[in-house]
Amino acid sequence: MEPDFQVGIIGAGFAGLVAALRLKKNQKESFVIFERAADVGGTWRDNLYPGCACDVASHLYSFADEPNPNWKNLYATQPDILAYIQTVVDRNKLRNHIRFNTDIVEARFIEENGCWQLTDAYNTTTTVKILLAALGPLNRPHIPAFQGLNTFLGKVFHSAQWDTGCSLTGKNVAVIGTGASAVQLVPSIAAQVKSLLVFQRTPAWISYRLDSSISEAAQQRFKRFPLFMKLQRESIFWLNELIGLGFIGSTWINALMKRISMKKLADEVNDANIRKKLTPDYTIGCKRILKSDDFYPTFNRPNVQLVTENIDVFTETGIKTKTGQEYPVDIVILGTGFHVADLNFSIQIIGKTNENLFDVWRKTGGESYKGITTANFPNLAFLLGPNTGLGHNSVLHIMESQMNYIMRYIRQINCLGERGYLDVKEPVQTAYNRRLQQQFEGTVWRTGCRSWYVNEAGKNTTLYPRLNTHFRRLTSRFTLSDYQVVN
Repeated sequence: MEPDFQVGIIGAGFAGLVAALRLKKNQKESFVIFERAADVGGTWRDNLYPGCACDVASHLYSFADEPNPNWKNLYATQPDILAYIQTVVDRNKLRNHIRFNTDIVEARFIEENGCWQLTDAYNTTTTVKILLAALGPLNRPHIPAFQGLNTFLGKVFHSAQWDTGCSLTGKNVAVIGTGASAVQLVPSIAAQVKSLLVFQRTPAWISYRLDSSISEAAQQRFKRFPLFMKLQRESIFWLNELIGLGFIGSTWINALMKRISMKKLADEVNDANIRKKLTPDYTIGCKRILKSDDFYPTFNRPNVQLVTENIDVFTETGIKTKTGQEYPVDIVILGTGFHVADLNFSIQIIGKTNENLFDVWRKTGGESYKGITTANFPNLAFLLGPNTGLGHNSVLHIMESQMNYIMRYIRQINCLGERGYLDVKEPVQTAYNRRLQQQFEGTVWRTGCRSWYVNEAGKNTTLYPRLNTHFRRLTSRFTLSDYQVVN
């Protein structure tokens, strides 16, 4: 049976668009992108909270083949990133390939045809020879099961589900969490609200962001001399790789990062007791290092209070902590992160053994091959699959490295018969994951902190335990003997 398309892509965020751009570049037009929302952008479309921005420098956080001389800031804001994505999509005429408002609920491998059958929420089916899953790790907000939350009479919403109709002006507001979203959100709303309570479970290591605007003259230079833009991109990349050495074994770099962060805290927070509460007691890098120019100084404001007691229960009018203290609030904003390490998505991906991929990953602790292919799920490739995240550099580099590998994977499949497929061998996958987990030894991620990088069993399913450059080499080779070949 001839499939409807050669390649199907689920998701039109950065990962899905990396795949689409590479297919376009290689004159492969028989592909379709399924996007459940009404526009492209993924996390940069969905996150609308005040202060939302990227903590990777703009010239690095962009498609390698689509440099942008028009970045307005060293660190791009959410509106600018979304506008950039939309511009790239339109320039490359990708909208013609996208089915918007199409939520794929099931993908099932039909072995006798060597194809994937995709079913959307309206029960419409589409067949593709090769399926690329670009589901994204940051689209399932984590909502803690706080006791009494449903009895609270005020507004409650997650930072990734921002209530644009809710005014914070003159209100008593609580932000729960001090992670990546909260450190941007808290300084952005502090002057607007009457009072701001920041509930912190574990302090984060925070480094200098040193953001600044990029002048019109500089933007014009980048347009006239693209080499300057490329040099800037490369310099940022290699500086980040150097910092990455502090995560994987360089004790002097790690110690330097700690000294810099401690100095920042000492310089920016006036109250010694608050400084103590904001001081982490774990190895820097074990949890995600945050970047901010204005989070710490926010705690010098008279209307901002840091609360470190554990939350006990929500009441009708506020939040009560384990100490018995009750804090009256009008609005609660959850900066409580996302479900990442559990590798569980709403879509059902059914392989040749009739098992759901995410059930398999729960049993194996998220084992795949190079974060791309998984045994018994032929002709399926993930972008940003298990153990492909980073703690130090741009994840777009990982996506593009994966597409280097996936393009070779696609070429091999196209050489097979109409019903042919490639299925990574289970022993190959097992050996790869054994080596990968061994590589965490001696890194900051094995120093004992509680992090969203690890699952409930304590296994790191999120990060790649080496540098970007190592992953680029790893994915530069495609070995056909790693796969069961069925013609």
